[in-house]
Amino acid sequence: MKTNTITDSKQLVQQTVFSVLFTISFTHFINDLLQAVVPAVYPVIKEKFHLNFTDIGLITLTYQLTASILQPFVGFYTDRKPRPYSLAISMVFTMVGLAAVALASSFVNILLAVSLIGIGSSIFHPEASRVAHMASGGKRGLAQSIFQLGGNAGSAIGPLLAAIIVVPYGQSNIIWFCIAAVLGIIILSGIAKWYQEHLNLKALNKSVVKEEVHHSLSKKKVIFSLGILLVLIFSKYFYMASMTSYYTFYLIDKFHLSVQESQIYLFAFMGAVAAGTLFGGPLGDRFGRKYIIWISILGVAPFTLLLPYVSLFWTGILSVIIGLIISSAFSAILVYATELVPGKVGLIAGLFFGLAFGMGGLGSAILGKLADATSIEYVFKVCAFLPLIGILTSLLPNIEGSKKSQK
Repeated sequence: MKTNTITDSKQLVQQTVFSVLFTISFTHFINDLLQAVVPAVYPVIKEKFHLNFTDIGLITLTYQLTASILQPFVGFYTDRKPRPYSLAISMVFTMVGLAAVALASSFVNILLAVSLIGIGSSIFHPEASRVAHMASGGKRGLAQSIFQLGGNAGSAIGPLLAAIIVVPYGQSNIIWFCIAAVLGIIILSGIAKWYQEHLNLKALNKSVVKEEVHHSLSKKKVIFSLGILLVLIFSKYFYMASMTSYYTFYLIDKFHLSVQESQIYLFAFMGAVAAGTLFGGPLGDRFGRKYIIWISILGVAPFTLLLPYVSLFWTGILSVIIGLIISSAFSAILVYATELVPGKVGLIAGLFFGLAFGMGGLGSAILGKLADATSIEYVFKVCAFLPLIGILTSLLPNIEGSKKSQK
């Protein structure tokens, strides 16, 4: 019986559990779809409550900071004491937050509501990322890409559904999205059972395969490398903030599109982001994560620099190209970071997801202020230079091939 337990434990670690990966990816889809509903209805909220772009940026900042500040702490805590059923609890926070947004009668109420959604996100991402890591069977880039694909697909579908369900009929119709949250709670409860069984098997036999990363980097070099990765995250998500929060306003202002027409363009961009995410991890596994990071951040610069100066047709084309390229970075960056600091999946996931949300929120607030002071078109001209920060990728050490699995 003990031999069978050991064998089961080894298989659990060594095999890629695609059923779990696609299930946790689907819950990531639900989670990010629900979160994407709020920025998608910014034009509706802006008009109803007579807000300016600074107010819109503050809504995003409140949500993103709530998520970003808590995530590293959640990850650090769950590295030491995993809490499988916290996944379902995270979706409860998101559901309550969405209901509060639907019923909000003032700007302050909206801020309080989106902070609940942020709390849900802060709990979900570190633990869900750990589940993807556990189910990867060593194919960590692939696992992260599958996991991220769900989130980015949800971010793409969310605005489209909001354009159909909320924009024509009003803010209160956001409540319908709570049905998806209930589905997420049910599915995450099932994932939590697998997660707990995995922990139980590892507890029964602690001599199963251990993942070790052997590199000769000093602690100082590791910290420096993490700093470079965080700066790259800043450039990526500050630019993404301009697209997710203000792309629709840019299209409405420059090309005089309707709200629903602009949402279709946002959907195309977010769909490209979802597609690009799928390739980043596996390509990183095969060719090296540093090269994928380099191509994804710096390689998108020519297209971002061109975007503010082209027609509507080419704006749509370029936004899709930008989405495809820039989205491939995050999986590679996250896995690269976990290889720099092995055994701290929750902390690293919380730190990098947290920074991604924080930069998105801070970027949205700053860019909203800039838009009020200048114009929305000027914002896109300034943000076009952000991917040039990708040149810092050259300072990252090569650690490919340094990881081993041993019994």
